[in-house]
Amino acid sequence: MNRQSELGEFLRSRRARLRPEDAGLIDYGDRRRVPGLRREELARLAGVSVGYYTRLEQGQSANASDAVLDAVARVLRLNDEEWAHLQSLARQRPKARRHVRAEHVRPSVRQMIDSFVGVPALVIGRRADVLAWNRTAHALLAGHLDLEAPGKPSTQPNLARLAFLDPHTRELYVDWKRKARDVVAYLRVSAARWPDDRRLTELVGELSVHSTEFAALWSTHPVRECAHNTRDYQHPIVGALTLSDELLHLPDDEGQRVVVLNAEPGSPSAAALSLLSGMAETRVPAQQADGVTTRPAAVR
Repeated sequence: MNRQSELGEFLRSRRARLRPEDAGLIDYGDRRRVPGLRREELARLAGVSVGYYTRLEQGQSANASDAVLDAVARVLRLNDEEWAHLQSLARQRPKARRHVRAEHVRPSVRQMIDSFVGVPALVIGRRADVLAWNRTAHALLAGHLDLEAPGKPSTQPNLARLAFLDPHTRELYVDWKRKARDVVAYLRVSAARWPDDRRLTELVGELSVHSTEFAALWSTHPVRECAHNTRDYQHPIVGALTLSDELLHLPDDEGQRVVVLNAEPGSPSAAALSLLSGMAETRVPAQQADGVTTRPAAVR
């Protein structure tokens, strides 16, 4: 991905969401060609010249100081994650292309997620690929797919593809729009962190072509690490669940995260999750459970 154009698009998207009065300026009602703050207004509020800010927005000021970036972030009212994203985009790109290694799950990590009996656990890569999951996570998130799918590059599930292109996944999340935005926000962070990842660029292109909803969200430049969430699910077998998830970064495996989902102890969601886990651990096919039939769906 072109980091210069990404930086410009990100700054313009954040300028567009601010009204002059939001930044303490007087709005005289003059007609604006674009919504939000003008470049000269932002530059004045940040204490830099219009020319300097214009070069920054065009990706031509690779050595912008922290003080300048902090001033721009303050005017644009960026949160901590957006500020970190700005830093990542604004820093000079290395001259040599960084080699992006294929992602593999270490055996000890795989053993760890398998040890979470009764609790959904999975490993996600920097492109939102499912690198490994335990039986309960598989039954919760994608029981219509092969349990062994993460082990083969040709069948490896991708959470972004599932969210936007798989009807079963869309029905699983009660608030699908929030889930979709979180997925795009995470891919935005990854794209800034690994601009030379060809497969990540191809994934964004594929989703932009096949999903107008993805393309629309991508253009707004959402940014979020999505470290923890509480979501409502409507599972085709066990019904309604409310689950909290925690995402744990693996320091020795850059870009990989372990996701663990839990229900409130003693709640109906805990009972439903226990039922689902029991079926998964005893290998009861989803197609036979309670007479419910699920249909397979292609994700690639």
